[in-house]
Amino acid sequence: MDILLQLVFSGIALGMIYAVIAFGYQLTFATSGTLNFGQGEALMLGALVGLSLVGTIHGGPYISYWLMVPLVMVFGALQGMFVEWIGVRPAIRIKSEFGWIMSTIALAIIFKNVAENIWGKDVLPFPSPLSSEPFTVMGANVQPMQVAVIIGAVAIMLAVEIFNRKSIYGKAVVATANDRDAAGLMGINTRMVITFSYALSSATAAFAGALVAPLTLTSATMGASLGLKAFAVAIIGGLTSGMGAIVGGIILGIAETATGFYLSTGYKEVPGLVLLLLVLAVKPSGLFGKAAIKKV
Repeated sequence: MDILLQLVFSGIALGMIYAVIAFGYQLTFATSGTLNFGQGEALMLGALVGLSLVGTIHGGPYISYWLMVPLVMVFGALQGMFVEWIGVRPAIRIKSEFGWIMSTIALAIIFKNVAENIWGKDVLPFPSPLSSEPFTVMGANVQPMQVAVIIGAVAIMLAVEIFNRKSIYGKAVVATANDRDAAGLMGINTRMVITFSYALSSATAAFAGALVAPLTLTSATMGASLGLKAFAVAIIGGLTSGMGAIVGGIILGIAETATGFYLSTGYKEVPGLVLLLLVLAVKPSGLFGKAAIKKV
């Protein structure tokens, strides 16, 4: 039972990282109907930029981890705006149905190559801001950083939801998500809203990178796998549901850790893919998603 609880806590921490990235997918899909397939690379760049800021490589100026996090989010926001400006806006302007897919994938490959040339191809350790000594919860050993990851992931998603519900600009985002054409007729600059959604999406991904980096090794290749799994989480939970991202992330995280322990680490990718196939077969809109109804 202690081992099972250990796996559950580890799975929840991992799943919340997936949930934050999946939440970023939802932000852009809601406002523009597009996805940034370089979301994993935004996480990777956030982790590596954060690593440089805390001064562990390249002799960078040392700053504390907690000051580094908001700086990384600003960097992520700028990177997201760049992706929207270069890769997505032209496709939306000419009404290309699939142009943004190839554009965001191409930019993801470019970002990965740039990261390899700046930081190298080797994996790099990221110093933890919290003690590495675990504490016991119901017989399971839990690292303080795992708790920080869960709290941080919930906090960032809750902050975005409060912003959307309470602020004027947040309501413009919600209006654009509900009906982009109607929002434009009401005087809302939907182009700026879409740019903002991409900035916010990449900022949350960079935040996730700064969160997960102390728990794992950092490298230029870390984003591809995390981004793909988070996309699966977004599909499983539903691209229109924030709660779906959280539930889907937790399910996938626990399934991976349990499979890796009880079967083999070589099979830990299988449960998520099987679940994805089942959801697509039974409920294509996701567990918490709503099927879109179009009048013809």
